[in-house]
Amino acid sequence: MLTPIYSRPETIDVKRNTFILITLVAAILPVLSMAIAFGSVSIPFGTSFRVLLRAVLFLPQTDPEPVLLTILQLRLPQSLAAFVVGGGLSIIGVAMQALVRNPLAEPYILGVSSGASAGASLFYLGFLPTFIAAKVDITFAAFAGALASISIVYMVAKSKSGVSVSRLLLAGVAMASLMASISSYVTLASPDPNRMRAVLFWLLGSFHHVTWGDLPLAVGMTGGGIIVLMAMSRSLDAMLIGEEPAKSLGIRVETVKKVLIVLSALVTGALVSISGAIGFIGLIIPHAVRSVLGVNHRFVLPGSLLAGGLFLVIADTMARSMLPGQQLPVGIVTAIAGVPFFLFLLRRTDYQFK
Repeated sequence: MLTPIYSRPETIDVKRNTFILITLVAAILPVLSMAIAFGSVSIPFGTSFRVLLRAVLFLPQTDPEPVLLTILQLRLPQSLAAFVVGGGLSIIGVAMQALVRNPLAEPYILGVSSGASAGASLFYLGFLPTFIAAKVDITFAAFAGALASISIVYMVAKSKSGVSVSRLLLAGVAMASLMASISSYVTLASPDPNRMRAVLFWLLGSFHHVTWGDLPLAVGMTGGGIIVLMAMSRSLDAMLIGEEPAKSLGIRVETVKKVLIVLSALVTGALVSISGAIGFIGLIIPHAVRSVLGVNHRFVLPGSLLAGGLFLVIADTMARSMLPGQQLPVGIVTAIAGVPFFLFLLRRTDYQFK
């Protein structure tokens, strides 16, 4: 099976890691300003930065009303949603990699995002039975789809000797394909062509429809996720070295597994219901953060939250800028970056079937 790549002893440089985290926090405002500057109508970077800075400091705005409307009511909620979703998917990637002790684990690869998309698509396009649809909303439908997907993948990969990497990846690919097929079927079977086009665009990831009303759910799920995972950071550190060593350290391994599975489904489902399925964030960012901050989850989790948010804001800006007058789904950009990275990991690590 794949040998864990983050169980090596290390010396934590607390001052250095803290400085890096502070730098990432300081980068949020400039990156958001850069993202807001791009769009169908360009806004000077200095203007967007000034407006955001005044908003953060609760100072009165001095720019023209149309500019303020474009920045604060249209572009800012979309960019903030990209930051929150990117951070949320990144910390879930960290959690899943600790759960299965596999550096290739990620919500998209293991079918969690596809499961959430399938659940949301069934609800949005009216394919759920009436008595069910009347009692749930799109977020719950996405959560149920994500939970079903990750549970099946984990049960298939689990054996007496542990989690089989080959089963994990193959089960994840199979579930992702199955859930994507369900989403495609219900989308193409929809009698409303406008809704069909909207869902097809949404399934590849998009923030163009996001408003301030969508942000509380995304912030709540990502914020709750990081709080729970930070509280479990010691358990996550122990899980990386194996279940038996973790048990010897007093970790309730089975309880940790159940919490991580439900949390992954809940956060992924909620974020996918807002942004659609965006892949490879949870794969790329944790690896990049570990290469800089080390493997201790006290630093990996906040580092992944910040770096994942900044990465997706930049990716969404690229998606809005690559084709003049058009906006690509951001999932296309993350896939272009993520697939080569995934293949590189398969190539460089000691991966073998057992």
